[in-house]
Amino acid sequence: MIYIYNDFGGTHTTSLAAAYHLHILKPTNSPLTKNVILNIPYFNQLTKKEAGQILFRGMDEENNPVYTIGRRSSKYVVPALTDLSTILLRRYGEREKIIISNTSPTVPPLMTAGGFLSRELGIDSIGVPLLVKGAQQCHDLIYHLVMETKQVAKASHEQVVVLENKKYQYKIGKKDIFWKKK
Repeated sequence: MIYIYNDFGGTHTTSLAAAYHLHILKPTNSPLTKNVILNIPYFNQLTKKEAGQILFRGMDEENNPVYTIGRRSSKYVVPALTDLSTILLRRYGEREKIIISNTSPTVPPLMTAGGFLSRELGIDSIGVPLLVKGAQQCHDLIYHLVMETKQVAKASHEQVVVLENKKYQYKIGKKDIFWKKK
């Protein structure tokens, strides 16, 4: 299988997802520390120039490659990835599965604001603390998204699977994070 996690910038929720997928981060009931978050590979490090680049993050425990991509505001990136994947798999007779998983629904407002301030405006002194708080709010949600992505990948009979993950939409509430299970 080939896993590709995608979101707007490719540097926050996708970095967390790749870190959970590759066991760089372990699930925990306590919030992640600032130091842990800021040491996640690629977290808050990518620029607009790197949008659209498929970045290799590593091989998982089953020897499957894990990639991320920032699609910016383009609604065409995922359909293009899907079509290209299908073409290549058919053309070369591969039995590989490609899983394209959207991490955008997990983004809390603090992460959106922090990402804008840090990556777009270069104001790290305000943006980075907001990003850290946002990552602390959504890390558990991202972990569950990754676990379901792996389960769907194993259970699906499709060669190319696109997961929008809308049920992992970040919700502001008394417990800070909760999601609906269908």
